[in-house]
Amino acid sequence: MFQKIRTDLNAFMERDPAARSKAEIFLLYNGFHAVLFYRISHWLYRHKRFFLARWVSQYAKFRTGVEIHPAAQIGKGLCIDHGTGIVIGETTVIGDNCLLYQGVTLGGTGKDTGKRHPTLGNNVMVGCGAKILGPFTIGDHAKIAANAVVLEEIPPHSTAVGVPARVIRQNGQRVADPLDQVHISDPLAQELCRMSARLRELEKKLEEKESREDETI
Repeated sequence: MFQKIRTDLNAFMERDPAARSKAEIFLLYNGFHAVLFYRISHWLYRHKRFFLARWVSQYAKFRTGVEIHPAAQIGKGLCIDHGTGIVIGETTVIGDNCLLYQGVTLGGTGKDTGKRHPTLGNNVMVGCGAKILGPFTIGDHAKIAANAVVLEEIPPHSTAVGVPARVIRQNGQRVADPLDQVHISDPLAQELCRMSARLRELEKKLEEKESREDETI
């Protein structure tokens, strides 16, 4: 546990350009405190001190704004940057050297039993506000964009964006049919355009019919 805490501290130092010293991180960083409390609660959970483990995790939630279930399995080097609002569920598995920003949810869909939360590989980055929901895997070195909602597996070395999230890059290359986050088609707008075109067509037919009737008269 202490080796992982040391690695976590180094991860914060390496990834946060605002960090001036390890002492500052250890004493003042909310995200590091959340990881530290998790390490303690997880140790208690593995030693079957379930009530005490939950008490520590709930105190950590109150203290840091980050809720991590003590049964979650988290590798070394986790960095939680501006961690307020993060939720990590009971059966979540997180690999080594991952980076989570504020507002991230690693949750379930409410329909599964057993393994119901996601698995993150090594060196995964999850942007602020992203939601990953379900018992699938996010591959090594994947990047999840801010506010994305991920509902299915993401391959390694991929970038996923959108709601629901789609892979737009894999192994540094754009995938076929890339998702344009600026000019993305709006299905509702498209349907309204079709209805508007149909309405104009019917109006034209009605005008032609009235014109023929006037000529007859």
